Amino acid sequence: MAYTTQESASSTIPVAPVITIDPTIAPTMTLVPELLAAVETGAQHLRDILALAFNHDETHAAVVVFDTHCELALALTAAYRSALPLARFIDFSASTPEAVLAILAPLVAADLVVLIQSTNFRMDAFRIRVELFKRELKVIEHPHLARMPGVQALYYIDSLAYDPSYYRGVGNALKSRIDQASHGMVDSGGEQLIFGTSFESAKLNVGDYREMKNIGGQFPIGEVFTESRDLEAVNGRVRIFVFGDTSFSVNQPARPITLVISRGQVIDAIDSTPEFDQVLANIRADEGGVVWLRELGFGMNRAFTRDRTVSDIGTFERMCGIHLSLGSKHGIYGKPNFKRGDGKHHVDVFAVTHAVFLDDEAVYCDGAWIV
Repeated sequence: MAYTTQESASSTIPVAPVITIDPTIAPTMTLVPELLAAVETGAQHLRDILALAFNHDETHAAVVVFDTHCELALALTAAYRSALPLARFIDFSASTPEAVLAILAPLVAADLVVLIQSTNFRMDAFRIRVELFKRELKVIEHPHLARMPGVQALYYIDSLAYDPSYYRGVGNALKSRIDQASHGMVDSGGEQLIFGTSFESAKLNVGDYREMKNIGGQFPIGEVFTESRDLEAVNGRVRIFVFGDTSFSVNQPARPITLVISRGQVIDAIDSTPEFDQVLANIRADEGGVVWLRELGFGMNRAFTRDRTVSDIGTFERMCGIHLSLGSKHGIYGKPNFKRGDGKHHVDVFAVTHAVFLDDEAVYCDGAWIV
């Protein structure tokens, strides 16, 4: 394929009316026309996610917890009111954590919780998504929305489009190729990063929860990720055009930075910037003077590209192309001499992705996955 560009009884939850953007909710903030026009597009994307990825219907209760602190949060809340007309909506900022938890308490397995967060909701020691998953609830989380103003909000809404044939088809095909490959290479435009050994079993974040214990997670989706079985078998150079800085924001230098990798560690950064030097210095200070390269991420979300960026690094991580992580923290895969929980840093960096090869066969070129 080539791509270019159990049911449970519903709890008794009060029904919220269907409304559009209500200026009395956030009287000091109005949506720009472009974002207001995108609300119904977003609502259709959400209907697809709810039906195709979550199998959610009106036999199950839904609660949407939102805030009103940024335009994107307002737009998403309006889109969910259209997509989930029977849901209960609660303004986190106008409620106490205890009141929110009381509303969530009656929910039963397979009910749905949506979290729309300009930053991220704090409930003391309550780890909200983890605790909801323990109750077998379905969860859609939209954090750090305030980091994406203006046109970035439109990119974010675009990124919610759910094409199951693309995400599940290409995602599973990529996983199959990764799991079978004995080596790989990322070409970042004249520089090659060589993975000289096989890869860890790839993980999917493509909205396919049929074989997963937990249903849901952070949105947008669109990623297959792995790492080298032998970290020291990674050598070469890779040009990066974006990195996550110390504020967890996308930092795009004027020209790509070339990382020199030897035996899985960054030994040089050509055309670096003071901000990136600080990232490397922080990692070295906390992790024994070295900077490991760990995650190899195959991003699939076509709403994000080198030219269509958003400031939130956790959102941009889904960008169509390759991203890598710097630092020893990567709890998914255990490695000799790396104790889980010991690593302090996991910094995402994004490769100028010209081509990707697995076992000498191209799986990415011309801006698209070709598996």
